[in-house]
Amino acid sequence: MAYELAQLNIARFRLPAEDPVNADFMNALDQVNTIADQQPGFVWRLQGEGNSAIDLQAFDDPHIAANMSVWTDLESLAAFAYRHEAHRTIMRRRKEWFETMEFYLVLWWVDAGTQPTLEEAKARLEILRQRGPTKDAFTFKNPFPAPGESHITPVIDECA
Repeated sequence: MAYELAQLNIARFRLPAEDPVNADFMNALDQVNTIADQQPGFVWRLQGEGNSAIDLQAFDDPHIAANMSVWTDLESLAAFAYRHEAHRTIMRRRKEWFETMEFYLVLWWVDAGTQPTLEEAKARLEILRQRGPTKDAFTFKNPFPAPGESHITPVIDECA
C-alpha cells in the first residue's frame, strides 16, 4: 500500500482576520496557495469558497485559521514550508498576525489518494497534544516513517 503525508496547521489571529493589521497576510494567501499547488510532491489542499481555507471555521474559536494539505512525502512538504521564499517571507512575519501556540502543526500518513477530513485532522492534533509525537500524529522535529517503512530523515522545523 502507498501512503501520502497529511498535514494540518492552525494559527490564532491576534485580531479578527478582516482587521487591516492582517491585510498583508490575507492578500498573500492566493499567491502562496497557488505556488503550493505547483510544488513537486503537492497532492491536495483544503479549500473553502476561494483559493484558501480561510473562510472555513474548523474550530469553535472564530480567530483560528486552519490549513490542511496532502503531500507525497515529508521532504516535499518541508521544501515548500521551510525553503520556498514566498512561504518563508510570510512565515517570518507570522508574529505580526498570530498568537504563539504550543501545538499548531500535526503530520500523519494517509492511504494514497485519501483526502482527510477536518474532523480527522483535529483528532490528530489532539493526539499530538495528549501523547506527544507518535506514529499517529507527529511533527517535523519528530517525524515517523510511513507504515511499512523503517526510516525517515528528519527535516528542519524552523522558518528563520
